[in-house]
Parts: sequence; C-alpha cells; structure tokens
Amino acid sequence: MRTQVGIVGAGPAGLMLSHLLHLSGIESVVVDIRTRQDIEETIKAGVLEQGTRDLMTETGLGARMAREGSVHRGIQLRFNGRNHRIDLYGLTGGRAVTVYAQHEVLKDLIAARLGADGQVHFGADDVRVDDVLSDDPVITFADAEGRPQRLDCDFVVGCDGSRTYTRSLVPAASVRRDYFRQYPFAWFGILAEAPPSSEELIYARHERGFALISTRSPSVQRLYFQCDPADAVEAWPDDRIWAELDARVSGEDARITPGRIFQKSVLQFRSFVCEPMQYGRLFLAGDAAHTVPPTGAKGMNLAIADVHVLSRALVGYYDRKSTELLEAYTSTVLRRVWRAQHFSYWMTSMLHRFPEASEFDLRRQLAELEAVTSTKSGATFLAGNYVGSPLD
Repeated sequence: MRTQVGIVGAGPAGLMLSHLLHLSGIESVVVDIRTRQDIEETIKAGVLEQGTRDLMTETGLGARMAREGSVHRGIQLRFNGRNHRIDLYGLTGGRAVTVYAQHEVLKDLIAARLGADGQVHFGADDVRVDDVLSDDPVITFADAEGRPQRLDCDFVVGCDGSRTYTRSLVPAASVRRDYFRQYPFAWFGILAEAPPSSEELIYARHERGFALISTRSPSVQRLYFQCDPADAVEAWPDDRIWAELDARVSGEDARITPGRIFQKSVLQFRSFVCEPMQYGRLFLAGDAAHTVPPTGAKGMNLAIADVHVLSRALVGYYDRKSTELLEAYTSTVLRRVWRAQHFSYWMTSMLHRFPEASEFDLRRQLAELEAVTSTKSGATFLAGNYVGSPLD
C-alpha cells in the first residue's frame, strides 16, 4: 500500500487528523491494535472545549453531539460546604463547554471515516515504523486476518496514546527530553445508573479529599473522588462509595443521588510532556506526546488541537510545497500544551488534599479558592482556561 500520511492510533487525535486531511484532499491510512468494538466501548470522560465543539460542527461531525451532548455554561466550585458558581458563558463572551463522552466522539469519527471509504485497520498486530529519517517512512503490520501488510508513506504520525510505541522512535538520549510529574493520589471513578445530582459539574474541595460530580446522560452519571493510588476496586463496595461521596459533597446547595454502579476504576495521576514532538518524517500528537491530570478537562482537547495544527501544516506541504509549518509544529503546539499543563496542575493543587499538607497549606488553599470565586479577575482566569482558547 502507498499513502501520503500513515497514522498509528485510532483515538481522537488519529481519527480527527485523518478526517481533516480527507476534507483537504490528502490521503491517509489509520492503523490501530485495538478492535473497533474496543475503541467504541471503552468509556472515557469527555468535556469538549468550545473550539473542539466548533471544529466538530464545522467539519460535519456535530449532528449527534448537538442532539445528545449537554452544553454547560458554568461549573460549581464547592468548598466550606457551599457551591460557588463560575459563569463560564458570561465571563468569556459567550463560550461554554459541552459534556459529550470521548467514546461518542470516536463513534462519530469512525462513522465519518468509514462513510467516506477511509482506510482504518482495526485489530492490527506487530505494528512497526521504520525509516522515519528518510523521505519514505514505512509502517508494517499484520492485519486483523493475520496477513502481513506494508504501508509506504510520506509522513508518519504517532497518535497511539500514553502507552505509545511511536514515541520511542525519537531517541531519548540524544534528541528527546521528557518532563514528568507523578501525583501522590488517584481518582476512584464510577459510572452509575442515576439521574443527575447537579445541572452543572461540581468540583468539590473537602477535608477528606477532592470529589467531582459529572454526568454522561440523563440516566448515566460519572462521579469521582480522590483516593490512594494503591487502593483496589474491591476495597470499595457500593455502600462505602456512596457514603464517601455524600460526606464530601452533600449539604447546602448539593445532594448526591445514588443509583446502580456498573463500573468502577482507579485513575492514576500524572503530568507528562515530551519535546520535541517531531523527528524526521515522524510527528507525535495527543497522549503519545503529553498527558495532563483530568482536573482541567484538557486531554482530548489537546489531542484535537495538536492535529488541527498538524493538518494545516500538511496542507501547506502538499498545496504549496512549503515545510515552514511542519518545521514549526513542535513550537506551535507546545505553547498550548504547557498552558494546559499549568492550568491542570493549578486546578489539581487548588482542589486536592496532598498527603504532606500542613494546616498552613490547607488554609492557603481555601484562601485561593475564595480569591478565585469572589473576584472577577480570578473567575475570568479560570473560565477562560476551562472553555479553552480558539484553535490555532
């Protein structure tokens, strides 16, 4: 096979890049080790920035999102037993976020690519990329039927997530530098069949630890609470989970509505960035290059922002024979990436209880929350970062 752009990974970054390239008349082939069923049924959070929602709408992906997604014009910061609303819409000139789960975005992207006769190879095995420093990099793999395949490309894009193989192709010793922070806590997450506990997301700071009250649909809710990274799912029976959430959130302005829990998981916390995000004819995008704590709701949005930049750079190469935007890819996207890292770290440190925190730290944390919620400048900073800046 021969294509212009070979893409490793059929997550938000890989599929959106393939979709954007198709709209610009550029050929691509996507390869992923997961099956289509695995990709579409792996339930993940999804808070779409205004720019992500706008891009989906502008590129023909927004119909189901408009019907089933939930637009949120504000969020609640909860501390000292009370809610404090951040007016996202009013503070940002009419921008908001949309709660629409990542696996739903992936369903829309897969349907669009297959509907346009795009080549997406699910269930691949033994995926390998070679010759990225040449003008003709190669992807080899075994397809879902076990047949060996060779894909010759002009460019290869690694969109294969945080457990990436493609990142390893950028030499760690001589070229790549990794920036990493591990956090001393995790999130215990549940999916429950229940009506919403709140019309807007609640970010709760409590002496027992952080909690997040989110939603997936009118009948399915996503809730999290801070836990020890070593906690096992089995240590948290349903009654204990609801009691913990109730202790951290319920009170004035808020009530937790319990229901049947059908999924439990422990989500580890870390911040990571690798630089550069390109090497020869190889480019990295999304979690293959960076991950953020979920507190700021930036992960999928950063992936979409990466490939929006990369797609324009590839259009510049094929339409104008210009490599200027390709050469600037890393520096262009890292500006947004590091801003998102700062915001995600800030939200995390402001709302979570750190194991080593002193009484001074806890009082300072409350003062910071008071400053954010009681001043227009503080609330505007949070709101602007939360809804996201327009795509580059």
